[in-house]
Amino acid sequence: MLLDMRASGDELGWLTWTLNGSQFYTYSICNVEEREQDNWLRTTFIQRHPLASRVFVELKFIVRDCNSFDGASLVCKETFNLYTSESDADVGTTFRKSQFKKVATIAPDEITGKNEMHINTETRVVDGLSRKGFYLAFQDIGACIALLSVRVFYKTCPGTVQNLATFPETVAGGENQPLTKVSGVCVDNAASEESPRIYCTEEGKWAVQVGQCQCKPGYEEVKDACQECRPGSFKAEASSDACEPCPANTDTLEHGAVLCPCKDGFFRAPTDPTTGPCSGPPSAPRDLSAVRQPSVGRLILSWTPPEDTGGRNDITYSVECQRCDGIVCQPCGERVRYEPGSTKLTEARVSVSELEAHLNYTFIVQAHSGVSQLASEAQRPASRSNVTIFLHYTGEHPPQITTMRLVGRTSTSLALSWDVSPRPRAQLHVRYKLTYHKKVSIFCFSHQECPEIKLCLMYHFGFVSVYVCFACCLNNRSTGSILSIHNYITRKRNSHTRQGPEDTYFSTPEQLKPLKTYVDPHTYEDPNVAVLKFATEIHPSHITKQKVIGAGEFGEVYRGILKAPGRKEVAVAIKTLKPGYTEKQRQDFLSEASIMGQFSHQNIIRLEGVVTKFKHAMIVTEYMENGALDRYLRDHDGEISSFQLVGMLRGIAAGMKYLSDMSYVHRDLAARNILVNNNMECKVSDFGLSRVLEDDPEGTYTTSGGKIPIRWTAPEAIAYRKFTSASDVWSFGIVMWEVMAFGERPYWDMSNHEVMKAINEAFRLPAPMDCPSAVYQLMLQCWLQDRAKRPRFGDIVSLLDKLLRSPESLKTIADFDPRVSIRLPSTSGSDGSPFRSVSEWLESIKMSQYSENFTCAGIVTMEQVLQMKTEDIKNIGVRLPGHLKRIAYSILGLKDQTSTLSVFAV
Repeated sequence: MLLDMRASGDELGWLTWTLNGSQFYTYSICNVEEREQDNWLRTTFIQRHPLASRVFVELKFIVRDCNSFDGASLVCKETFNLYTSESDADVGTTFRKSQFKKVATIAPDEITGKNEMHINTETRVVDGLSRKGFYLAFQDIGACIALLSVRVFYKTCPGTVQNLATFPETVAGGENQPLTKVSGVCVDNAASEESPRIYCTEEGKWAVQVGQCQCKPGYEEVKDACQECRPGSFKAEASSDACEPCPANTDTLEHGAVLCPCKDGFFRAPTDPTTGPCSGPPSAPRDLSAVRQPSVGRLILSWTPPEDTGGRNDITYSVECQRCDGIVCQPCGERVRYEPGSTKLTEARVSVSELEAHLNYTFIVQAHSGVSQLASEAQRPASRSNVTIFLHYTGEHPPQITTMRLVGRTSTSLALSWDVSPRPRAQLHVRYKLTYHKKVSIFCFSHQECPEIKLCLMYHFGFVSVYVCFACCLNNRSTGSILSIHNYITRKRNSHTRQGPEDTYFSTPEQLKPLKTYVDPHTYEDPNVAVLKFATEIHPSHITKQKVIGAGEFGEVYRGILKAPGRKEVAVAIKTLKPGYTEKQRQDFLSEASIMGQFSHQNIIRLEGVVTKFKHAMIVTEYMENGALDRYLRDHDGEISSFQLVGMLRGIAAGMKYLSDMSYVHRDLAARNILVNNNMECKVSDFGLSRVLEDDPEGTYTTSGGKIPIRWTAPEAIAYRKFTSASDVWSFGIVMWEVMAFGERPYWDMSNHEVMKAINEAFRLPAPMDCPSAVYQLMLQCWLQDRAKRPRFGDIVSLLDKLLRSPESLKTIADFDPRVSIRLPSTSGSDGSPFRSVSEWLESIKMSQYSENFTCAGIVTMEQVLQMKTEDIKNIGVRLPGHLKRIAYSILGLKDQTSTLSVFAV
């Protein structure tokens, strides 16, 4: 607050006045019967904050109705003027009107009559201040006014602690700098990978923060501070998480613990996370038993898992074998075979073969886990079990295979026979198993390779297993055949296979049309699956950030370059996710990519891909050089023809038709969410509020709360929070108005409440200047109260196509009421014109930059202005088409205007 006259109380010397029980200090004047009034009231010197180039002046005042004075209405006024003058020092009582610059004409919303009293409050902005201080002055030109309060203030973003970062109080910027970047400092015992920063908006509110601070290891967040973890808890990494209780079999008595050490007798395996529980070695396997199977010549060992696993689930087993001949025992060695093996067994069972007769065998089965090697020698025997078995059989020697022959072949098989000597006794079972291995030998014939197969015959005799291997080289000169063996091993594939899902990449364009129905990623149990399904993963090394171009809800937005392998370099927009995000924020951030990835249309923003498998998540889209449509239109006011504007609308409508055909509703269609490229091609973007429609064509989506963009939203969606493609059509009508009005704000500065009330009372936005009648009629169709009667997007595209094919249809201009569309201030003068001066009039229509042009041309009275034609306006130097139209239409409105009091209220 730089100045508060009401708080100053009687220091001003103003008169006291009581209204409705409240006391006011007032300064009043009421010379309504005297002509040519020029009364001034100036403030004291107001010191300016060095960074506050923009201040706000709030006035509370009462204006008497001129009609309440008998015979004074011809000279009475109902407005006064606000002026300002900058200075580097207090000039005392020195006052020169020439040093003051007009800020605004102040008009009341409500005037006071004989029997009623109305206090008005108006706030005006004084921008571009650069000197040490300034004065305000109020000029009365013949009104009956009581000034109750003058407050002068500037807006700041208050000092704050957000996400463990301290940000100082910051003066808000002005129109030329709507976002002020502010660097912050992490609180004690907190750190950030990148310097924390935040943006202060021109309204004195903090925007999105980038570079979130996190409590260091051993600390947790408690009320905007980082406190040490209590004994019995820990935190291993810098994060926004709270300290965790020490896991099983660990403990710590220290404050600020980073890790919890294992208790005695418990360990962490090398592969275990340091933040996980500790575990002990397993107890011994139970109920170890051995079962002979003489018919197949093997022994089956089986057991029950340990009663105590030590708190682990990576239990494996190993089997050791010792054989004893009399009193001498030794390891069994490689003679004994185990199936599936002797170590790293996961099943509590193993088959043992090739054992000899008349020997004692002792088998030791040991349970292992990831910490077994860390356990002490004293602990390890507790993990072992053993069993001893004596094997006996008749002493019959195993048969010997003496010859192997190839006796036949087909294109896919070989027939073999062999001789056995001596023959085993009939009561003993002999079982054979044949295996083969293919390799290439260069020794069959000189300078010619041929396939060689290694044939191994395994046969079982009691508890004994014998392997006999032969090498056989087959070629066209022998009984075998290279071709037959080759066919046997590789087997040719049938070339007439059915088309599988992967063959869709080679289908016709007709087969590659997008899915008819959009899939809501929020229906996935794991949202990450939706991202992987609909978006392409990009390696961050292929992305180069160049410049920050905006601040989104989740982080900064960059312009950059994407250079993927095998593709040419392309410009892209890169949305980033601020550090320190929660998993929900990450899923919400990536859900937009899951939505965009399902769309493929020239008027829908194209998703290039996402970065999800690395620390910093990103969404990469095509780069639209001309940015948001509303700002682009404001920057090119009057420079784009109606035909081009309709062409841009046609592109937006085509994109929306594509979305509605997929049973999809946007919910936030507005010019700010349409992007424009170098070819003036418009593309629908920003799917943050979007949701899927139900299968029913008239299906709706009911929100669970949250903000609704009132000025763009259909009345049924505002009232019942139900959204359909018909509500998107209403929003498209508002976009049409924005486009034809060159980015004008819909409903101007009306409040949301006023907008809703006006719509419910059947008010609709008037036609913008130079808007073709056919285009405005389409807008009105989009704004029909009954949503069933609104056109569909397919109808809209067809109609716009017809208009573009017949440019003559765009020459008929809709009726334009400058009193509503330009919204002149409420003023009244004795000569019948609404303004006292040309500069006052130009300022009201935001064309004050041409004041000097009018003065140099000798046009210094409003009577002269009313005589001007379009050529006269051009001749004084107004060249921009949009500015020319604004001034010309304003003059047209002034000619027809008999009273400008409360024009917009009418």
